[in-house]
Amino acid sequence: METLIMVGQLLLGLSILVGVHEWGHLIAAKSFGMRVEKFSIGFPPKIWGKQFGETEYSIGAIPLGGFVKISGMIDESLDTESLSEEPEPWEFRAKPAWQRLIVMMGGIIVNVVTGIIIFICLAWVNGESYVTKDELNKYGIVAYDLGEQLGFQTGDRVIAINGQEYERFSDILSPDLLLGSDNYYTVLRDGKEVRVDMANDFIDKFADKKNRVNIISPRRPYIIDVVTPGSSAADAGIRSGDQFLKVNGQEVLYFDQLVTVLDANVEQTVSIEIDRGGELIKTEAFVAVDGTLGLKIEDKLEFVTREFTFGESLSEGTYNAFAVVWLNIKGFKKMFAGEVDVRKSLSGPIKIATFFGPEWDWNNFWRIVGLLSMVLAFMNFLPIPALDGGHVVFLTWEIVTGRKPSDRFLENSQKVGMVILLSLMAFVIINDTISLF
Repeated sequence: METLIMVGQLLLGLSILVGVHEWGHLIAAKSFGMRVEKFSIGFPPKIWGKQFGETEYSIGAIPLGGFVKISGMIDESLDTESLSEEPEPWEFRAKPAWQRLIVMMGGIIVNVVTGIIIFICLAWVNGESYVTKDELNKYGIVAYDLGEQLGFQTGDRVIAINGQEYERFSDILSPDLLLGSDNYYTVLRDGKEVRVDMANDFIDKFADKKNRVNIISPRRPYIIDVVTPGSSAADAGIRSGDQFLKVNGQEVLYFDQLVTVLDANVEQTVSIEIDRGGELIKTEAFVAVDGTLGLKIEDKLEFVTREFTFGESLSEGTYNAFAVVWLNIKGFKKMFAGEVDVRKSLSGPIKIATFFGPEWDWNNFWRIVGLLSMVLAFMNFLPIPALDGGHVVFLTWEIVTGRKPSDRFLENSQKVGMVILLSLMAFVIINDTISLF
């Protein structure tokens, strides 16, 4: 069921993004009087189609893209039979270069606008919630395996990033920082300031799927919230509002300490010391095979919640949307510099499906769709023949020089671009499949 939910979200997300992208081309082409023969979400074979006016609208069986077929245009269909004849006034090739340029930019523009709108709506509806630097440093951090490789230790207080102040916990491992170079942290450890350097290839380790869960997290003070009736905790007399002090003589003031002690004592009885309104209570409880006692905790870490006005949402959402593009540029720079492994950095449909998660969370769904919309715009703008960016390069050359590339050159360029794209698609799908094992 979890796999079906992830696949369902992926297909819905891709259908939305491909639909608005191709609609951008269609609406621009029709605005300039061009004939659009086909509009398809998904690639052939066709599973549904309907003719409206001059255009056939269809859904293809392969949901990894889509296309519009504009009369008189050399595209991925490589249909060039009619190009030997004089262009008709409603054909793509008969229109001025600036109009053709706008048509080719139409999909990219609509994807950018879609991404911005999604991020604006998310900011307006959800606001933001974060842990401040001061709240974080009351308790310190929990360092997991990858965090320890980076140089952090559980209990560290992070007091500066690259020698500068920071505002919130998320700044410590922001994508911009992970994709940067020569970054370092200043931490307070056992009363002394210690420098922790981030290796420039750290993002390569982070990209490995087994490391993605956690690097570091805030330490979380807690109290007991709910005790499950009939559980080991209930039998031990533990109550809502209790504060654990020690388990088997080990301090457990933070949730990570409690988890560590319980995991080390599965299927055993442990001694527990509790603070109950200033009174010291001692009891014993049996730890289940999954390392639990049968209770839920209340997190006492304080979060700052900020709501945005609509005007603030416009600014915040637009910034967040274009930050995705900037991070993609930095990511490509690191790949070309050889600082990250391409196999770990490029994601195909299988990896993208996992980003949505095994539960249908609409906030997360739209966040991923907004991110993918900006990524799709960026990728389509790359100057590769068969992508919109390749057409943009040729049309820009025509506008600047006044000379149009020959139809034969455009046809051959399209073939080269298709080989590149199909090879890339095969690579990411095979790479995704291998990463599952």
